[in-house]
Amino acid sequence: MNKYVLTAAAAALFALTGCQSRAHTNTTSRIAEQNIGTVNPYLWRAALDTFENMPVQSTDPIGGLIVYDWKSFPGSEDERIKATVYILDTRLRADGVKVAVFRQVNKDGTWVDATVSPDTPVQLENAILDRARTLKNAQLG
Repeated sequence: MNKYVLTAAAAALFALTGCQSRAHTNTTSRIAEQNIGTVNPYLWRAALDTFENMPVQSTDPIGGLIVYDWKSFPGSEDERIKATVYILDTRLRADGVKVAVFRQVNKDGTWVDATVSPDTPVQLENAILDRARTLKNAQLG
């Protein structure tokens, strides 16, 4: 009897493991299919144009993520900023883009996090949206 119980338990475990693997694979495939082409091309291009003077650290055009690296500007060498842009929709909508801005100041040779005005990300989002609308209108002609 123990032999049959052990065999049944092993078969059940194998069956469950197989089902979980297929379910995980199917879920992963569906997510990948849904993410392909989900980024609005006007918002993507507008974000790159808006931050053209910032170095790009990494991009994910499928997921809609652009990460910019730290940059100091002339006249403010003891301050640097970094930004991340999230393209959230396929449509050209006001809530289709989100910007996160990070700021640091140099204190005695060490970069220290500093506050960013809450208006700054909103202003950058608006600049991206304005540029995206311009790009779209130019294409529609």
